[in-house]
Amino acid sequence: MSEKNKPARKRPARKYLFAILDNDTHDYLYAIRGTKHAALSGIIGIAALLCVITFCITAFTPVKRVIPGYPTSSTQKQAVENAAMVDSLENRVRVMTLQLTNIRRIIAGEVPLPLDSLLSVGGVETAETAAEAMEHSADSILREKIDSIEKYNLRPSGSEPQIEGMLFFPPAKGVVTESYNPGKGHPFVDIAVQNNSAVCAVLDGTVIAAYWNDDTGYNIHVQHSNDLVSIYKHNTKLLKKVGDKVSAGTTISLAGNAGDLSTGPHLHFELWHQGEPIDPSLYINF
Repeated sequence: MSEKNKPARKRPARKYLFAILDNDTHDYLYAIRGTKHAALSGIIGIAALLCVITFCITAFTPVKRVIPGYPTSSTQKQAVENAAMVDSLENRVRVMTLQLTNIRRIIAGEVPLPLDSLLSVGGVETAETAAEAMEHSADSILREKIDSIEKYNLRPSGSEPQIEGMLFFPPAKGVVTESYNPGKGHPFVDIAVQNNSAVCAVLDGTVIAAYWNDDTGYNIHVQHSNDLVSIYKHNTKLLKKVGDKVSAGTTISLAGNAGDLSTGPHLHFELWHQGEPIDPSLYINF
């Protein structure tokens, strides 16, 4: 058989020796024999084992706390406490909103919202929705009153200054016990207040009258722009005199139970426009 027809022999894999020798005796202290592929596989295996060991040490031991940016146990605890505190504050704000809504409804003579049922599961959102609906309803009612007055106002436009857009300051903090009703001889409002509570001017103006009357106690009148006059009666003390300039919200007297016609601490409040009484509740949110 010729040389060309002989089958090619597979060359055996070259083996390598890795040895550690004693420098003096040249004896083998440690030796590894193997091929190049075996050495590469051994290196990859050792690297993988080191990665697994490093991951386990980092994930399951306190060593992870030295990593920059990793939260400590105290930081995690503080974060949980802060989240609980924020949630508690949100609930308290919602409860206070509901309580304020109920106070407004009581002052307006309406039935208060049920606090216990609205604060049950999912009830806080219902309370807020009810509060917003009530405010929108109140705005709609006030708008309808103003529109109805303007609708049947037969006086020519421009004959008098418009007062609907003026910003009135509430004369006192209290509850309206008797509303404006000129048909029954009551062209003013009565506001129940605490004794010696502050009475404030509803607009900027000038004091035009300040006097004592046996029936109505101390009285004070303030002239405003646009032919408006505000009158405050049953005061126990006057803090302004005739000719004084006052600003909206300025305390002008102290309300009380003065005068023979008074049945308790309250403020008798009148609002006049061009010599005629008008309903203060159309412009002032008592």
